[in-house]
Formats: sequence, structure tokens, C-alpha cells
Amino acid sequence: MDIAILSVSLNVHSTKRIVEEAQNAGHYVEVIDHTKCSVKLGEGRPQIYLNEENVTNEFDAIIPRIGAKVTRHGAAIVKQFEMNNVFSTARSLGITRARNKVRTLQIMARKGIPIPETVFSINPDNIEEQIKLLGGPPVIIKLQEGTHGMGVILAETKKSAKSIIDTFYKMDTSILLQRYIAEANGEDIRIIVVGNKVVASMKRTSDLDDFRSNVHRGADTTAIKPTAKEQYIALNATKYLGLGVAGVDIMRSKKGPVLIEVNASPGLQGIEAATGVNVAKHIIQFVEKNGYRKRK
Repeated sequence: MDIAILSVSLNVHSTKRIVEEAQNAGHYVEVIDHTKCSVKLGEGRPQIYLNEENVTNEFDAIIPRIGAKVTRHGAAIVKQFEMNNVFSTARSLGITRARNKVRTLQIMARKGIPIPETVFSINPDNIEEQIKLLGGPPVIIKLQEGTHGMGVILAETKKSAKSIIDTFYKMDTSILLQRYIAEANGEDIRIIVVGNKVVASMKRTSDLDDFRSNVHRGADTTAIKPTAKEQYIALNATKYLGLGVAGVDIMRSKKGPVLIEVNASPGLQGIEAATGVNVAKHIIQFVEKNGYRKRK
């Protein structure tokens, strides 16, 4: 097969791992920087260009690894490949849905997937009432499109919460508020879903100085076997967003597991090291099962 990985650089660890496994399986693989891609619309069929090279019909499948800063453009490039009958491990709509935390949580709530109590607003005049809706401080304040634990703040008092929220509103920054799940003790679970299977799972534990349990922020990781309910949440969250590959983050609360967010381009370094599972190989096998098409 001819496979394109949409990634800004081969030096990204996860991209490098997927390239290795694709080559090990005998496929031709090329890393395409989607920020250097253009789409030509108008007369004739739409065309996709990488700089000056027409790559419209060069690939059987694509594996998007779209960064947060270029989500819209990256998703638009993915959409054009989809419209040209190229298989993608993540639908363009799924990428944009997963990037926006509020949109993800709205879909999950509608589908009956348990999530933390959440409030989002742009009204700077009733901040105190918004905090009350979550039972008062402490509350978690999140940027709607933050990644790797960035843009996640724990406000422990009403005064600090109001100050932080007011600042974000004045900066015209989209945020959401969530009830702080103290009983999680700085731990969460990352579950990797490929196709309709849970292929790897780990528990992440934050250090004593940071409540955010994210590998990029130095969290400790341990392989685990998720419960049946946690697997159900991960599999269905991935399906409802329209993703073939996803990293699903779950927190264990007093009322049971709750979904925190879904990552359409999950990192592989932490999960492969913690579990010993070759996640990149699972992704390539998923592409092999789904990726062949009739070239036009």
C-alpha cells in the first residue's frame, strides 16, 4: 500500500514509530506536512498539492497527525482526501469535534456517556453563579482547545476562580468549567482505541506539585486493564466522534468512570513504554484492513 502520514515532521516520535511499522509491513510510506498542502477547487476535479506536486491520487490511505494550531486547515486537507475516496484513520469531522472539548462533551452527554459536571458560558456578569452550578470551589478551568495538559487550571477558592475566569472572558478566550474530582487523586486513565478494539491502557499519576496527570508533564505511568465500563466508554466515545484511532482519557470518580476528553492524534511514546504494546503496528494493521481503494 501507499500510505501518507499527515504530520509536520518525521522527528515527532509518534510519526516516526508509525513510519517504522509501515515500512516493516512492506508498505510505501511518506510523511506529508499538511501545513504545506493546498487544495485547488473550481474547474475539473479538486486537486491536492504538496507545494508544487499533485498528490491527489498518490495514496491508498492517510494517517492524520494534526496539531492543535492547524486543526482547521489540517481537517480540510483530510476532508479533501476523503472526498477523493482515500481511507483515513480519522474522519475530518471527528478531528474537529475531538479538538473542541465542549463539542465532545455535548455529543457524549447526548449519547449517555458519563462526563464530569461541566459549565460553559461567555457571560462575565454571572461568574459566581456559574461556580455555584458546580457546587462551589475548587473548580477546574480549561481552555476549550488546550492539549497536553496546557490550559488546565485548578482554582481552589472562589476569589481565584472568579479572577481567572474573568481574565479569560476579557481576553475573548473560550473556556469551560468542571467540577474538581478530588477522589481521583491526580490520576486518570488513557485508553487507546484502534478500530473497534481497546489495544492498550495505562494509568497516569501526576507528581505532588501538579494535579494534571499528563505524560508530557512528567506523570508516572502504569499499565492497567480497564474495567468493562471504562472500555465501553472508550469504544463508544471513539465511535460517536467518528474516529478510527483515538486516545480516550477517563477519570475514576465516586459515581464511576467519567470521560474527560478524546484525542484524535494520541501520542505513542508513553503508552508503548508503559504497556509494551506495539500500538503503531495496530494502527498499520487497521489501515491494511480498510485502506485499499480504486484509484481514479
